[in-house]
Amino acid sequence: MQSANQRYNIYGTVHKGLRTFMSDTLQRCGRTDWQDPADSAQSLAQLRMLMEVCHSHLQHEDAFVHAAMDARRPGSSNTTLTDHHEHVLAIKSILADIAEIEKSLPFLRDVMGSALYRRLALFVAENFEHMAVEETDNNAVLWACYSDAEILAIEHALVASLPPEKKMGFMRWILPSVSAGERAQMLCGMRQGVPAEAFDGVLAMLRPLISGNDWDKLMRALGCGELSAA
Repeated sequence: MQSANQRYNIYGTVHKGLRTFMSDTLQRCGRTDWQDPADSAQSLAQLRMLMEVCHSHLQHEDAFVHAAMDARRPGSSNTTLTDHHEHVLAIKSILADIAEIEKSLPFLRDVMGSALYRRLALFVAENFEHMAVEETDNNAVLWACYSDAEILAIEHALVASLPPEKKMGFMRWILPSVSAGERAQMLCGMRQGVPAEAFDGVLAMLRPLISGNDWDKLMRALGCGELSAA
């Protein structure tokens, strides 16, 4: 029998991407000059995008992962489903704060930006704890009730439901956040399912986001050693 660390982790790569996106956005908001219109606008745009990604992530986990858990162990998703309802309210509140800052008078923005930063910090902290519960308790249910092949099928159905622009947008955060082996596996699979031009676009997006050593490893895995100096 496979041990837990040998089983397929449906949460693994997407949670790495979310943690990076959340951390980067929190740091960006912490260093934002709220009196600088361009700096403020860029930070708020990234934060709004993070909230949209988080909301979409919740919806898809509810529709695919929680549904699968409850189908074979009724009520097993209740704890994280309740968390999700609370996250939706938090997301709406943060989006409202963004809108208030955008229309506020300049002299109020430092105070409002600092308050938004603190609210985001609590949101990120709670989400980190929540993701840890999913990766332990929810995975335990999935592993007890489903084979790895079935879990992969659930993931494939979830990914297939995403619009292409959403998939590509989130890849910007996932691909730099995973290990070299995970990155190579993801991109080898992607290369077989997307047009060459789209795949080249993903590589071009990724290149400045990872180290030279990681890029070389990826090129070797893809059989593109001649591009390693690109």
